[in-house]
Amino acid sequence: MLNRRNFIAAAVGVAAAGGLTACAKKDDSPSGSSGGGGDKAITLGFSQVGSESGWRSANTESVKSAAKEAGYKLQFSDAQQKQENQISAIRSFIAQKVDVIAFSPVVVTGWDAVLKEAKAAKIPVVLTDRSVESDESLFVTLVGSDFTDEGRRAAKILEKVLEKAGHKGKVKIAQLEGTTGAAPAIERAKGFKEVMDAEHKDDWEIVASQTGDFTRAGGKQVMAAFLQSNPDINVLYAHNDDMGLGAIQAIEAAGKKPGKDILIVTVDGVKDGFIAMSEGKINAIVECNPLLGPQLMEVVKKVHDGEKVERWIKTKESDFMQDQAKDALPTRKY
Repeated sequence: MLNRRNFIAAAVGVAAAGGLTACAKKDDSPSGSSGGGGDKAITLGFSQVGSESGWRSANTESVKSAAKEAGYKLQFSDAQQKQENQISAIRSFIAQKVDVIAFSPVVVTGWDAVLKEAKAAKIPVVLTDRSVESDESLFVTLVGSDFTDEGRRAAKILEKVLEKAGHKGKVKIAQLEGTTGAAPAIERAKGFKEVMDAEHKDDWEIVASQTGDFTRAGGKQVMAAFLQSNPDINVLYAHNDDMGLGAIQAIEAAGKKPGKDILIVTVDGVKDGFIAMSEGKINAIVECNPLLGPQLMEVVKKVHDGEKVERWIKTKESDFMQDQAKDALPTRKY
């Protein structure tokens, strides 16, 4: 079973010949060009979760531009948030005999069979952004964030938000979860609850928690329902900015002030989130960096060449409060 924490202790590296496989729904227009010196360009099959958020769009653009810069032939697939599309794409990549497969899995379970097919074909697999619960011999590495730690960071920054707002009394939290079964949803909820249970068991309570599927529309719809059943909610923790932005619409429609009547902490750090934070509508953002393309291409080259890589290559991220939003906004690349 793949556990992100186990990555830290896992043995370093897996040679490409022992590596495994992943994902993707085929795009008929490969990007990239052959490298110089007469060498055959690396063919990378990449299956993306979908285009459910601004974060995901930035992630896709980063992968495409980095592949082009590296001179790789990229076969790109959009799974439209459906696991069956990714499994089909993985099998398509295996049939095409791509050099490396990379994918961001829609959910954490249900991958063993197709990953074994990739391993049998001797095609190494790299996970990006999200983890899977599979035999760790079936993939080479994960390039991405520590979602459990993001949940912990969200809880810790909420402490600062509450202090700055001068909040007294019970903290009644609504949680907008990501896609059911997806690693970010599971782990961001887990990390937040770890801190809550350890440090705020008596004064914090999650009074409502439901998936908004990482979409703005989902966040708006679910938050509207939350406010009807729990009108005394005073904190929102959203697993991504887009759901938080949708929730803001529902909060305003209910006659409440986001950022004041309901304090809001979100995860990601997309530009629209920073705009809302600069307007006082989001109180804090925990960054999850989507610009994984350059790191991924470096890993793909090493894996293709049979070099050893770490089992988990983490991205660097920061946290932001309202008073940092205006200064940070011009530098946001996504």
